[in-house]
Amino acid sequence: MENLLRPIYQEKASCPDTLAVMIIERRNQTSSATENFDAALLVIVSKAEEPVFVKHYEFNGQIASLHIITVEQLQGWILLGTNRRIIDWILNGKVLFDRNEYIAKLIEQLNTFPFPERKLKIGLEYGKLIRRYIEGKSFFEDDQFLDAYNSIAHALHHLARIEVIDKGFHPEVTVWNQVRHMEPQIYKLYKELIESNESLQKRLELLFLASDFLIHSKTEIGAAHLLGVMNEKRVWQFAELLQHPELKYFSTDLGVILEFLTEKNIVGVKAIETKGQKIFHRGYFVKKDVDS
Repeated sequence: MENLLRPIYQEKASCPDTLAVMIIERRNQTSSATENFDAALLVIVSKAEEPVFVKHYEFNGQIASLHIITVEQLQGWILLGTNRRIIDWILNGKVLFDRNEYIAKLIEQLNTFPFPERKLKIGLEYGKLIRRYIEGKSFFEDDQFLDAYNSIAHALHHLARIEVIDKGFHPEVTVWNQVRHMEPQIYKLYKELIESNESLQKRLELLFLASDFLIHSKTEIGAAHLLGVMNEKRVWQFAELLQHPELKYFSTDLGVILEFLTEKNIVGVKAIETKGQKIFHRGYFVKKDVDS
């Protein structure tokens, strides 16, 4: 396959904006990593008109995809975890071209995983965890058990990703294989959810009890990034937090995590007068350290 794709990747490698070219080949009969194509060619460029460009090829009964992505898009995927297979591609793909050791340095960055980046990623995952947990509990109270099951399964997935990140690793597509070795307690909860012989309602009851404890136990690391920002000044209005550059990726989950921390008595609320009679803005402030 590599030989068949050689003319394509050599052409891309000759462009001055190309930083690296990698190939990811099909590993099994069913290969989600390559979308069931025989191979995927990844080209990382410093700049392009579009952040992501994809083209499909077919030859001699085989199919391949070409993915051209900018450095900015790649870093965004890595930071936000919105394209989980990209970590797998970078760590396990074959390097065909590497200008100034770009891929080698990127792999070193992934393996090092600086603490500030970890702190941000954990905060993002924690926001998603809280949202999914609250949604699941709401579904459960309405006797919508299948929807509750779906939500708690997603919540456990975010909990698992937090554990992997906290240990200094990037969560990959096979996150449960990672968690099985790092935090057996979370892995056991997931196994009980999907394999227990108990009724679905009983499984969910037990899972919500256990998850409530685990979510609370992760508050210190989960809220650290947000509380660090909030400690910059005494009182914040919600719009001010939304506009803070360090919180720009939290936009969809910022409200739910802030309310959760308020309920847990970690964040306090101050009433701020408005022009309307008896109507107040909510101001938020850090009430106490999560580990106190």
